[in-house]
Amino acid sequence: MPISRKVLCIAYGLIALLALVCTWGNNVAYLSLGFVEANTTFWQQTLANPASRSITVDLFFLGLAMFVWMVLEARRLGMRGVWLYLLFGMLVAISVTVPIFLINRERALAAREPSSAAGTLSSPDIIGLVLVAAAISVYAAITLST
Repeated sequence: MPISRKVLCIAYGLIALLALVCTWGNNVAYLSLGFVEANTTFWQQTLANPASRSITVDLFFLGLAMFVWMVLEARRLGMRGVWLYLLFGMLVAISVTVPIFLINRERALAAREPSSAAGTLSSPDIIGLVLVAAAISVYAAITLST
């Protein structure tokens, strides 16, 4: 089934919005500490145990790979402001800025190839993506309720 670029952009926008709500729903706990203490406490707590260290290192390397790809892709497509995505990714959340980058990437691709679709998904692809999205959403909801 061909995916229209508009549908894909809506999906990316929804992911960015949910990521913002879920990451900052947890980050709010630090705001009362003041800027310096909030940052110090946050980063100390990412080192609290092997699980938190593992996921932090995993996300850092995923973020690094995404940063390299985003800069290269932005240059290839002539997209401006790529360093703002990286900056806001570090200040807000990479899970928010990557989908926003992908929306703008789709817009740049559509400007180059207005008649082409974004891609094709099979039924197993759709089912798999829905299951992964559901699992992530459940986990995110759990983190907000604790």
